[in-house]
Amino acid sequence: MGEESDAGGSPLPQPARFWTVEQANGRLGQLSELLPQLRAWVVRLRRVHDELKRLAEFWGKDFEASDHPDQALRHRLEEEWQNLTRRLQEAVTSLSAEGIEVKNLDTGLLDFFSLMNGEVVFLCWQRGEEEVAFYHTLEGGYRSRRPLPHRSRRATPNAG
Repeated sequence: MGEESDAGGSPLPQPARFWTVEQANGRLGQLSELLPQLRAWVVRLRRVHDELKRLAEFWGKDFEASDHPDQALRHRLEEEWQNLTRRLQEAVTSLSAEGIEVKNLDTGLLDFFSLMNGEVVFLCWQRGEEEVAFYHTLEGGYRSRRPLPHRSRRATPNAG
């Protein structure tokens, strides 16, 4: 694949793919099912982290000792932490390999790499919106997103 340039001559980022609005909208059904699972993993990771922190504070320097009564619990929580972290990283990496950036799992905010008038942009979607109806530059973010040109505004931007 040759190196592409924008109007200013600078090289364009080369994500795994560029999405059209229609392709991104076609992927939303699957993503709407996946995002709650990913968010549940994050919520559980927070709880596991809090419990490990509580145990460490309670046991102090004895937390690492092989004979303290909560050793089995500590090992179970550490294994769960590693498993959830691995699964979450694999899922996010897989989406990234598709040209989909996970921006915020709590709000269900995703960006799809796209080309608009020769410029690489993000098509921006958030859980609760009916379709991908917004975009922003790579340097911009959620606050700088704008409605897609020539599209009906069936999706409503969330304040944020």
